[in-house]
Amino acid sequence: MRNVLRKEMRLSASVLSYLFILFGLMFFLPGYPILCGTFFVSLGLFQSFQTAREANDFVFSALLPIAKKDVVKGKYLFVCMIEGCAFLLMACAVVLRMTVFSQSDVYQNNALMNANFFALGMACVIFGLFNWIFVCGFFKTAYKFARPFVTFIIICFLVIILAEALHHVPGLEKLNAFGTDDIVIQLIMLAAGILIFLLITVLSCKRACRQFEKIDL
Repeated sequence: MRNVLRKEMRLSASVLSYLFILFGLMFFLPGYPILCGTFFVSLGLFQSFQTAREANDFVFSALLPIAKKDVVKGKYLFVCMIEGCAFLLMACAVVLRMTVFSQSDVYQNNALMNANFFALGMACVIFGLFNWIFVCGFFKTAYKFARPFVTFIIICFLVIILAEALHHVPGLEKLNAFGTDDIVIQLIMLAAGILIFLLITVLSCKRACRQFEKIDL
């Protein structure tokens, strides 16, 4: 799988997939729906799938002396690698906002979601949804990607709106904790988000492998 991943990184990937990792730094922006950064990271990954399709990369990969399911696993590994890099940038932004910049007026008076561990957990959920809706959806045909990506866009922004609204619900104010307030609840939310990401990604990868095996390229 290491060679398959190397091929994905060097031959199949769009440069935008790497550049759009930097949108993880949107977690630094005050007064802005920071989870939109996850969408832009996903948009960069979408560009890699578009580039690969136009270059007939999936046919080329299927002709290599590897199992067809390894083609799917290679894509998932690449996608998860990009998502992981973006997550690390988001995590760095969260830690800095919770500690070094915790006394900054621009963050204390933030009207929207604060950058905390709950926000990181929701970022994991959105990345998991991308893997399920778009990546797995793409491998139904290994050619058509418009419908699954549009579906992901709609669901992604619905989740972002929900995440932004939750802390306004009575009793859920702690989800928008600032700094290190309510750190235990925040860590639980992060752990839940990571578990959801892992579960969705593993299940969608297995399903995508089965779907790709049935396709006559």
